[in-house]
Amino acid sequence: MSTALNLNFEKENNYLSFDINDLVKAASDTIVPLGNINQFAARSPWSELEHQTFEQVARRLKDTCDVDIYPNKEMLFSAYEKDKIDPKYLEAGVSAWLDRQGLELPRSVAEQYCLHALKIHQQNDHFSQDELKKLALELNHYKPQIPRNYTVLTISQRIEKMGKEKIAEELNIHMIKWCKLYLDESQAVWSMPNREQGFYKAWKEIVPYDPALNHHLRKQLKHLPEDAEHALRDMLIDLKVPESQRQDYLEAHLLALPGWAGMMLWRSQQSTQEEKLLLEYLAVRVSMEYAMVQSFLPLQSQKDEEVSIESLLLNWTRWGNMQISDWSKLTATETRARLLLADRFDEFVCSRLWLEAWEKTYESQIKEMISSQQRKVKVQTDSIKAQFAFCIDVRSEPFRRQLEKVGPFETFGTAGFFGLPIETTKLGSKHSHESLPIMFKPQYKVVEAASDTDLKQYKERENTANSLNHTFHTMKHNMFTNLLLPEISGPWLSLQTLARSFVPQKAGKAIRKMREKWLHKPATKLSLDHMHTIDAELPVGFSEKEQLFYARQALKMMGLTDHFAPLVVICGHASHSTNNPYSSSLDCGACGGASSAFNARVLATLCNLPKVREMLKQDHIVIPQDTIFVAAEHITSLDELHFVYVPELTEEAQESLEYVQTKLPEVRKEANAERIVQLPTLETNCKNPSEEIQRFAEDWSEVRPEWGLSRNAAFIIGERKLTEACDLEGRAFLHNYNWKYDENGEILAKIIAGPAKVAQWINLQYFASTVAPHYYGSGNKTTQTITAGAGVMQGNASDLLFGLPWQSVMKSDDEAYHEPLRLLVVIQAPKKHIQRLLESNPAFLQKIHHGWIRLSSIDSDGTWISWS
Repeated sequence: MSTALNLNFEKENNYLSFDINDLVKAASDTIVPLGNINQFAARSPWSELEHQTFEQVARRLKDTCDVDIYPNKEMLFSAYEKDKIDPKYLEAGVSAWLDRQGLELPRSVAEQYCLHALKIHQQNDHFSQDELKKLALELNHYKPQIPRNYTVLTISQRIEKMGKEKIAEELNIHMIKWCKLYLDESQAVWSMPNREQGFYKAWKEIVPYDPALNHHLRKQLKHLPEDAEHALRDMLIDLKVPESQRQDYLEAHLLALPGWAGMMLWRSQQSTQEEKLLLEYLAVRVSMEYAMVQSFLPLQSQKDEEVSIESLLLNWTRWGNMQISDWSKLTATETRARLLLADRFDEFVCSRLWLEAWEKTYESQIKEMISSQQRKVKVQTDSIKAQFAFCIDVRSEPFRRQLEKVGPFETFGTAGFFGLPIETTKLGSKHSHESLPIMFKPQYKVVEAASDTDLKQYKERENTANSLNHTFHTMKHNMFTNLLLPEISGPWLSLQTLARSFVPQKAGKAIRKMREKWLHKPATKLSLDHMHTIDAELPVGFSEKEQLFYARQALKMMGLTDHFAPLVVICGHASHSTNNPYSSSLDCGACGGASSAFNARVLATLCNLPKVREMLKQDHIVIPQDTIFVAAEHITSLDELHFVYVPELTEEAQESLEYVQTKLPEVRKEANAERIVQLPTLETNCKNPSEEIQRFAEDWSEVRPEWGLSRNAAFIIGERKLTEACDLEGRAFLHNYNWKYDENGEILAKIIAGPAKVAQWINLQYFASTVAPHYYGSGNKTTQTITAGAGVMQGNASDLLFGLPWQSVMKSDDEAYHEPLRLLVVIQAPKKHIQRLLESNPAFLQKIHHGWIRLSSIDSDGTWISWS
């Protein structure tokens, strides 16, 4: 009895020693929230880990999940063979690294060892294992005494690592099953009972009847605490997880299935009803683990890893050109120094130096290109007929380049949401979309509206189309009616299948035109003037001051405040593809995985308002009466520009629009020809690039409708004339900026806080999907399964995969198309402006120091300065 009292007393003290909610919140930083795939938004998988260096995170992920986040040797060797890695940067990297070590070792010996260790191909070993073991015993007392920061593993992972049962793998399979059942909202015929009670309680109620568990496990799980918080506390205490390791322990569980855990985290942020969903997920997972590991307890506590002296000696034999007999000729100091060098210069340091050399080689190429092309910038002799503001998206760079070639046009680059913190509601829709980067929250709602008569007729047509689709899916998921469905729908679907398979371009166009003709969207207006509403969570429309603020801000951010052309085209962008679960990943990353045409229309309309133009004059932004703003949508998969908002035009603007429309076919043709050579196609010499590009977009068997933002590598902030003559190969985000009009650095600070951060997240998502496709990517598109209406899996029992598919980053089985380089930010501004930026933005400075982003600048005299 006294023993039981002591145990209870100990547990009570443990309860008081930590707050489980704070613990879960802190642990959640190791993953990122992941929303539904139909609203795919680019996000760095390491956004909450930037307080650590890139190398530290790489080491931890390798220990915990056996995941490498540095490019593998095959990628590095391929880049080296193609002269994309200059050896001089490897040598400079080794020299700089050795400068920081302070080793008591001749510099030439240390450099020779490091440079040989960097070789891609491993050398053969010319000695016996017995000799190696004997020498290791003799030199064991020279072993480097370095404290090892071991990674906390879960008990199930430790059991698996010991070579016993695969409990961690089995636990993952069970968690995947329960997560699918709980999260499903569209696909399962039968949903999880009592979901409204929350994940933990619903699971606890039915897990005792799970036939996949043996009787003993079901019996144990039947007597768990009713409350998820108490259950998680109890399990951590009963598993005897030390207090100092509890956060790391939960992090290890989250990293085991970061996709499903990320979805739970995202759901917990969307509503107060599910705010403890991630805690419940951990309560379920750790409770199941506790029941499954009982027969293996107690385990020995985790201890610091010991340095393997044999591996250090082996490395000196391979890379230091030393024989076994050479060690006896060294002094004690020399022996310790050699072993210390071999210990420090490990695979992670090698990978870091290789990656940095690759990145510096690319930086030198950009530097050379910009410097050499400056003298080739064309002098604009004709008056500008039209100005185009594009999203910074890398796919706009080739299109802008071709557009500038064919006429007296001027282009600008800015963030695709145009600085508008809005939630948008399209005509007839009951749902809103947050049309801005996911790190921000909308402050206003803009609603697309039509007259009552037009809206009623439009909704009737839309409801008819949606009803047919809904009826089809309802019958498909019903266990009785799905037997009749083939008889009813067979003839029509057979014809559609044949058309889609053999003439995809014509079939796709015909179906799209049929739908557009049927829906016949009427003329619409946007709710830009502030409306007083009672039920709306966000204010609908803007006040006059707010209209002025956002129009002025957008014009200043894109650098268009004077010398207006008769026609100014605000260009949003979207992609078009067929049968593509990842279609939203090809839309605007700054608009939450949607087309940014809506935002473009909002800004164009604001800039046309007479009251806004009048108020802009107070800021010395004078828009001529003849100048009209219109909105267009850049279809990136087709290299087309579709006008979505054209108000009444002045004579000059009408003339400019007609001229632009005559030039767009030529722009499309040239952009198609440039892009088709990069896309894998059966035709080696494509006679009609535009027709083939159209097939990529319409063919429902095409796994790669376009390359998206693959190969993105740089973010250039400066005047357009800086890069106007450069062929940046669609690899650079281009944001207009003139430091002369930004005395206090406010505009640059906004660019870094918004567009640059979005670009960094896009860059690291492509990076992660390339170097660790099985963990951060989503594998092969052809073997994916759409699950729970939320995301994709490989097969029917994998993690929820939210990275990019293999086809988005790989050219073939053996060759990566995307080059995994961390984003290079180049700012055209004097050195003192950059110093001011770094002093005022410690988060950005941390990204640079910790290796998450790289920074260079171009001084006012053209001097190139590397800050990382």
